[in-house]
Amino acid sequence: MGKDGRFGGGFRQVRRRPERPGLVSDVCGNEPDMTSRTDTEASRIVVGFDGSPCSERALKWAAGEARAHGARVEVICAWEPVTRVAPPFFVYADEEFEAEARSILDAAAGRVGADSPVELETKAVMAHPAAALIEASRGALLVVVGSRGHGGVAGTLLGSVSQRVAMHAYCPVVIVRADD
Repeated sequence: MGKDGRFGGGFRQVRRRPERPGLVSDVCGNEPDMTSRTDTEASRIVVGFDGSPCSERALKWAAGEARAHGARVEVICAWEPVTRVAPPFFVYADEEFEAEARSILDAAAGRVGADSPVELETKAVMAHPAAALIEASRGALLVVVGSRGHGGVAGTLLGSVSQRVAMHAYCPVVIVRADD
């Protein structure tokens, strides 16, 4: 049973925003209400970031919205440690993953800061990306994620992280698609 008390996968409707190419509306197909909440925590827009061009677009979109609404941006780069099971065996130390995530975040913050003067906080988190974003969505105004898509019919599908976040986040979700 889903959080809304209905049986099934809890699939929610998303739709393309023709007035803003590459953008899919929040999970219910409605415009997020960016003005009704005034508490400090709710003035936070969470962005999932992995360094891909699609996540760059999501971050730029979120920064523009944050600037327009006086919100701050919390950029999250999450990873799960991976151990190879075939030779050669190696395990990367958590510090290596965190250092790479920090490097990706620092570079992104520098680019966005130059384009959009907005308060930006970066977090490197060791967790599944969807789980990290869902947890960060508690009390947030909005979560923004990218979805690469595959073009053609497959391009109408959401990626696994964006789909999971859209289904389980505690606030509205905006999905920014890769260039069409």
